[in-house]
Amino acid sequence: MTNLLSTSNNPLIRPFAEFFRTESASGLILLGSSVTALLLANIDVGIGRYFPAIWDSTLSLSVNDFRLEKTVAHWINDGLMALFFLVVGLEIKREVLEGELSSIQQAALPLVSAVGGMVVPALLFLLTNWQTPTHSGWGIPMATDIAFALAILYLLGDRVPLSLKIFLTALAIADDLGAVMVIALFYTHDIHLDYLAWAGGIWVLLLILNHLGVRILTIYLLFGLVLWYVTLKSGVHATIAGVLLAITIPFRIRYTQQELMRFLHHRMTVIREAIQVNDVQPRDITEELEDINEHISSPAQRLEAQLHGPVSFVIIPLFAFCNTSLLIDVGLINQLLSPLPLGIMIGLFIGKPLGISLLAWLAVRLGFASLPAGVRWLQLIGVACLAGIGFTMSIFVTLLAFAEQPASQGIAKLAILIASLLSGVLGYVLLAKTLPQKNSRDRLTEALEEQT
Repeated sequence: MTNLLSTSNNPLIRPFAEFFRTESASGLILLGSSVTALLLANIDVGIGRYFPAIWDSTLSLSVNDFRLEKTVAHWINDGLMALFFLVVGLEIKREVLEGELSSIQQAALPLVSAVGGMVVPALLFLLTNWQTPTHSGWGIPMATDIAFALAILYLLGDRVPLSLKIFLTALAIADDLGAVMVIALFYTHDIHLDYLAWAGGIWVLLLILNHLGVRILTIYLLFGLVLWYVTLKSGVHATIAGVLLAITIPFRIRYTQQELMRFLHHRMTVIREAIQVNDVQPRDITEELEDINEHISSPAQRLEAQLHGPVSFVIIPLFAFCNTSLLIDVGLINQLLSPLPLGIMIGLFIGKPLGISLLAWLAVRLGFASLPAGVRWLQLIGVACLAGIGFTMSIFVTLLAFAEQPASQGIAKLAILIASLLSGVLGYVLLAKTLPQKNSRDRLTEALEEQT
């Protein structure tokens, strides 16, 4: 008999398994793009000689008197990354409404752990950078890169309990929520109230459309594009528009469970009868199934499914390719023990696992939460170490914190890379040592179950 908890057969687990595989593969591509960018930036032959300057070239968008001109790096960081934040917002919304953050009991451990994983690194950074010009970088070591972290879990294979994967995913999503709030509240400067009022008005309009039951995704995306532009002009970072748009897009499906079952039964009956009576082509069946999916899924579900692949496999690797184009020389390495990089490395490598593990232990000890099923403390600490892989979001906060200080950006990025590498290695070693080894009988049993 097939195991009920098998991710390949259980329809309740399958969406999470697909998410896990997508993020894991994305992490490996992210690693490849980062290494390639570092190599190209540090060779003085061929394309490498001109490579870093590519990101400073300008691209403009103009329609009649309207003109928007930015560097390639800005188009990536302010434009394409808005799509990344849109997906982040959709993921947070899904988890809060129906996922691992939808109830106090489910959300307690990852939420409390995420708070510890944000507060402790920020405090350690501030202690290291107290009364220095770089103290504004306290938000850098607060973030977790879910793609890299899940990629390392993926390398450990089926030895990792599903509950541990879910815990890390929920932790990272709660962490992303915290990072979005930090960016919106603390890394916003030079506010233009007129554009901010326009952004607020458009957002309220989108909320009203949601309340009225408007489910045409194109309408939300067109208003979302305008929301992105006025947010960009307001002084609030434009990527926040992605999260604001995600909040307004309808998530609930229009059917109750009984209505959904009746609808599916009716449509499948129509398909079966058509197959029996007519010479139906496979393409006709797939088109009918796509139409069914259009009716039973929500706009938020469809948009997340459509964007998740491009964001994971194109936009995030491109962001890494652009922002890890870092020239590493002796002078940069000599700065690694200065307050800024030291605070980042201590925050990510020590603060993250310390904060997550300490708050998780307190929550369990005080009875607010319980450990995930089948997970031991050393395994949770191993996952807490993986949360020290800041990378994407940490680099993003670096660009905001030191927008006018390229030298600080460079050393901060190098510190992020070093701390993320150390955190990944330590997390992998801890998990490899503490996770149960699968014997040949277990692997044979799983293979037979998959066949049946």
